Amino acid sequence: MAFALTIVVMVVVLGLCWRFLGSYMVAVYEGRSRWLSWLERPIYRALKVSPESEQTWQRYAASVVGFTAVALLVTYGIFRLQGSLPFNPQHFGAVRADTAWNTSVSFVTNTNWQSYSGETTMSYLSQMGSLAVQNFLSAAVGMAVAIALVRGFARKGSPTIGNFWVDLVRGTVYVLLPIAFVAALVFVGQGAVQTLAGAAPIHNELNGVSQVLGRGPMASQEVIKQLGTNGGGFFNANGANPLENPTGLTNLMSVLLILCIPVAFTYVFGKMVFSTRQGLAILAVMTVLFAGWLTMAAVAEHQGSPAMAAAGISDAGIGNMEGKETRFGVLSSSLYNVTSTQTSTGSVDSAADSYTPVGGFAMLTGMMLGEVSPGGVGTGLYGILLFAVITVFIGGLMVGRTPEYLGKKIQGREVKLAALGVLVMPITVLVLTAIAAAIGVGRAGPLNAGPHGFSEILYAYTSQTNNNGSGFGGLSANTPFYNITGTVGLLLGRFGMIIPVLALAGSLAAKKPVAAGLGTFRTDKPMFVGLLTGVVLIVGALTFLPALALGPLVEQVSHGFF
Repeated sequence: MAFALTIVVMVVVLGLCWRFLGSYMVAVYEGRSRWLSWLERPIYRALKVSPESEQTWQRYAASVVGFTAVALLVTYGIFRLQGSLPFNPQHFGAVRADTAWNTSVSFVTNTNWQSYSGETTMSYLSQMGSLAVQNFLSAAVGMAVAIALVRGFARKGSPTIGNFWVDLVRGTVYVLLPIAFVAALVFVGQGAVQTLAGAAPIHNELNGVSQVLGRGPMASQEVIKQLGTNGGGFFNANGANPLENPTGLTNLMSVLLILCIPVAFTYVFGKMVFSTRQGLAILAVMTVLFAGWLTMAAVAEHQGSPAMAAAGISDAGIGNMEGKETRFGVLSSSLYNVTSTQTSTGSVDSAADSYTPVGGFAMLTGMMLGEVSPGGVGTGLYGILLFAVITVFIGGLMVGRTPEYLGKKIQGREVKLAALGVLVMPITVLVLTAIAAAIGVGRAGPLNAGPHGFSEILYAYTSQTNNNGSGFGGLSANTPFYNITGTVGLLLGRFGMIIPVLALAGSLAAKKPVAAGLGTFRTDKPMFVGLLTGVVLIVGALTFLPALALGPLVEQVSHGFF
């Protein structure tokens, strides 16, 4: 009953976000919301940017890459010099070079993969000045790219797709900062820690044990890591740590923060292309996929642990509680983790490595679909729009006419760019996984043998290349091999998709619209929703099913559960 109420609350709140947050975001990116202009204008002056100037897709892409490169170098420098910088009450030294590089790339690509324990590695300055700052900026970059693609569909014969610097500033100042500020106050009120004081030594009088309790500026970082679909965490235990996620309310708020902007972006899309029905069609596909994967994980985890069943231990009807917080339970934990992996967030409140094979399969394959259900902030929308372009191309082949989407003819260039953006992730994941499984230094990483160990490797590269950042666990990933190869996945997963998306935006913006005819494939109808859903599933299955058969599927069969 409590879980059913949670779902009802989610649907209602996200419905309000779709309508009102979406409408607000349209006003922000169209320059009609100016209530923070006193903060916006000085930033433009510092950047020497005119809000009225626009860029071609090439200049927009160059700005994205250049900005990310500068952010990467600044972040890396802070990590390497943190032992000599202030706000370091723990007296942590410099972060090892390969770890610092992997982490820097991870946070500027909105991945937040952490191969280290945050509370024993990063100073407060590194946490605030590098990690939290990039949580805002990398999210704003993804939102800007999505808006640029939407403009590509909406504009007619335009050589430009907007201005990256203006989109970056508006997304940060008007959307991310206000929501994060208010939500952080709620988290602090619920008991999340927010302090610059050092760790607190405590002594338990009952058992005579003393320990040091880590503290820091956690609440502010916790909120933006969820809102910006970043992931990561101040503690290695992530959302399972009560200092980050203290109550059931903060647990539910975390889920809502993760989903609110990706859901609202479908309204933004519909409104900016002058048809909210188009946005609703995209939202329907996202909802079908999300509901299916949530059901898969929840049912699997409610069945109990195969290991406990094999040992003859009853789970007393509570399901697989291994690796889960008793204050959240099986269903809420499944909701949190599926939400995290169906977006590019990667934060978790339970140990993915302890899930049943099918439960782990649900989280792993949620990422393998391209994280479009609903995906990350901005990235989910432009990811599913790439699939939409492929879908209308297939639909055009079926009826024997040139495919169209939103009044734009989809020709060879657009299809090639969409296919490149869709396929770069699975190719990268499979190649990196094959390399790691084939050489000794890669096989030394998993702490488990057999199919579960293979799943740990496959999950790590899937998470990094999808810019998700969650960890399956059981993998010793903080090694030069995994840090360096993981960085390849991080960069290709981010820019191997962003650059084709921006090229597609430029190509579409330059096209003149064509009038709809009797043979036009309607993309705001249930048939398109079904076809788009099928394309997402088929692409995911064709690329990843053989690898999945070596990991979670064979592990499930070996337990006799099929």
